[in-house]
Amino acid sequence: MVVITVMIVMKITTFGGSTIPDRNMEIRFDGKIVLVTGASRGIGRAIALQFAQSGAIVAAQYHSNYKGVKALLAELPGPGHACLPADLGNPEDIEKLAGSVIKLFGRIDILINNAGIFEEKDMASMTSGAFMEYWDRTIAVNLSGPALISHIISRQMIKLGGGRIVNISSRGAFRGEPDAWAYGASKAGLNALGQSMAKALAPHGVYVYTLAPGFVETDMTKPCLKGKRKAEILSQSPMNRIASPDEIAGAVVMLCAKGNEYMTGCIVDMNGASYLRS
Repeated sequence: MVVITVMIVMKITTFGGSTIPDRNMEIRFDGKIVLVTGASRGIGRAIALQFAQSGAIVAAQYHSNYKGVKALLAELPGPGHACLPADLGNPEDIEKLAGSVIKLFGRIDILINNAGIFEEKDMASMTSGAFMEYWDRTIAVNLSGPALISHIISRQMIKLGGGRIVNISSRGAFRGEPDAWAYGASKAGLNALGQSMAKALAPHGVYVYTLAPGFVETDMTKPCLKGKRKAEILSQSPMNRIASPDEIAGAVVMLCAKGNEYMTGCIVDMNGASYLRS
């Protein structure tokens, strides 16, 4: 278990030349309600743990991995955490999830849109019908689901005076996914969604950030990290490795910290220099 305690030493010089004294700031979220989707494993699990270690109360959404989310709840420090089932490809489930969390905790301060699916296909051999089933399934979970739950929860955040939303995107949104067309398209759409939300919601104190990781060591990427392909993927980064879920979670926690409001609308690359853009 990785415990995140970030100490930031700040010395700020204003435009007028005056200096604000140095100060230490520990990133804390004491009493904040954080909804993390896809929290039963991988990146979502690490995000839930790090928020709880920073004092937050976590609502952990899961689809079918009840065993995994129960194990997560047993590890989360502090009281009051909950797990809630929902199919994020189903609009009715999304409505119920948001309503249940708000009913249980009274509010949602931070929403982490992490849940997603990744399927590689031989596009040339797929029938049109099979392709559309695959396409619709991916877009529903990776793009339509985050859009709907963000719409619902942002309205509640506006009423309460503010909040944070973080979308977990992918470098695949930029470099292309030749065997996962729907995944690449869904993540590119998620990037645009986050930017649109940031412009619309900033006047209400709701700030939106997007994090775009490269390969991360999770159950979802295990099929890609086999045999000769693993060496090729590792070599894409000059660090000759892929990210850990804890590294991604640490970045999410920092994005949500006070003082980062002016970063709203950002898309932060986190891929070990495996794909650089300017």
